[in-house]
Amino acid sequence: MEGCGQRWKTNPSISTAYSAQISIIIHPHPPRSATGCTYGCTQYGNKCMTRYPKKGRGHKWTIRELESIPTAWAKDSIADGGGLTGEVRVSNGAAAVAFRYGFKWEGRKAWYYCGNWPTVDLATIRERRDNARELVANGVDPRRQKVADKIEAQRKVDQLISEESQRRAQDLKFKDLYDAWIEEGVRRSDDNAELKRIFGKDVLPVIGDSVLRTMSESDIKKVLREVIGRGANRLAVIIFGAIGQMLGWAEDRQPWRRLLIEGNPAKLVDLDLLLDDEYDPENVRTRVLLDTEIVELAKRFRFGENEYEQAPNKRVAKLPVAAATQHAVWICLSTLTRIGALTKAEKAHVNLPEQTWFIPRENSKGRRRQKQDQIVHLSEFAVRHFEAAMALSDSRYVFPARNGLGPLSGQTVTKQIGDRQTRFKASDRTPLAGRRNDDTLVLGDGANGKWTPHDLRRTGATIMQAQGIPENIIDRCQGHVAHTGRNKIRRHYQLYEFADEKRAAWQKLGEYLEQLLPLDLTLPKTRIEKSPKKGRSAKQ
Repeated sequence: MEGCGQRWKTNPSISTAYSAQISIIIHPHPPRSATGCTYGCTQYGNKCMTRYPKKGRGHKWTIRELESIPTAWAKDSIADGGGLTGEVRVSNGAAAVAFRYGFKWEGRKAWYYCGNWPTVDLATIRERRDNARELVANGVDPRRQKVADKIEAQRKVDQLISEESQRRAQDLKFKDLYDAWIEEGVRRSDDNAELKRIFGKDVLPVIGDSVLRTMSESDIKKVLREVIGRGANRLAVIIFGAIGQMLGWAEDRQPWRRLLIEGNPAKLVDLDLLLDDEYDPENVRTRVLLDTEIVELAKRFRFGENEYEQAPNKRVAKLPVAAATQHAVWICLSTLTRIGALTKAEKAHVNLPEQTWFIPRENSKGRRRQKQDQIVHLSEFAVRHFEAAMALSDSRYVFPARNGLGPLSGQTVTKQIGDRQTRFKASDRTPLAGRRNDDTLVLGDGANGKWTPHDLRRTGATIMQAQGIPENIIDRCQGHVAHTGRNKIRRHYQLYEFADEKRAAWQKLGEYLEQLLPLDLTLPKTRIEKSPKKGRSAKQ
């Protein structure tokens, strides 16, 4: 019988003492094919080299012996006994051994990969061989068992991930619901800026980390009581409505729906029991400026200007109410418009010769689909204040922001007026730096309470009503959508705009204000308004 090669001669690169211990198998089989040994052993040139440990065939390799394998043995095979053999490979300039277990399956030679040494330690490799040999003895193909083990391991991983996902879903917090709702469930004209501010200040710090499935009405009451405790009843109403809207949205959607185990906790809160006794949520504000208060307001504006002009040191003197703010007050009163819409007005939208002011729908308040453009017909009184306000700057806006890049915020006017009525603020409130804190705009000695720019809109409407103007015309002057009850189709077919009637109503209001207020009293004194320099103690 012809073997697959002759006895191996000592490799010069290996010590004689060690190489003498190495033997070679001469396979007694027919001549090998062109592709190599038919037994599947590793080719080494024309030789199939199977190497044994120092103690010879039948013994196991030691770790020290494996570590001594030279790279010149690349592609040679080493025998470890029990069907375990390894192919010498070179990795990163060092010898490594890929071990596999050889066995017969269905009459054919089969191999089971046991791992690469030294990445896998030798004990683990032999343990894998033993396990594979036991499987073969029990009639199980270790290769298919390995695939099954991987599938089972992956199934356990998937199950663990699923259980963790379910656990997290069960532990979702109030803030998680808020994040989803603010992103997908609500869209207001200010891009939800006010909602984000309110929740960020008064809601999330209190119950943001509460687990949603354990929430109850007591959590919501805790938020409301803290707000009401500082006298902000109106804000409490707004917060309660927003929380109710958010939880109502959650009731119809997963995963939030299954977390509201006891239902919507907001439905169990009786807000009337929490609000102050003197607060009426159905009629939030009824403040209307009396005629005497309107005149007093004009005089207070003028008094502040005179006091500033007569101050011996204007660097430390209190600045009067800004001329732009004064004009905004009188325009709001004479046009019934919201302060937010007014401060966004562009000069291109004001036609002084035609005495009209165009308010685009995007500057109006209301639901997105119900907003509409509006034409305000200006009385002589309103025209004078628009003209004077437009002359204060070269901006495209009638009331530009301080940096000149956009319109003034309506909140700026509201804060300027509120800062001058400090007696109506919480007694424990810390005055804000750089802001006015006095009572220079308290009217009627405070007998009728605080007033705001929005109250001017109500005041103007009340004056119109007293002058005999029909309520539906007043509503239209305020930009309210016509209410037609259940017959909603009516608003789509009855399109008369009442332009003449509205023009007459605004004109009548302007004439009333002309008679009430002397001309020289409502127009601010001409002065150049500059921003205070850094470090200046004067407050606006």
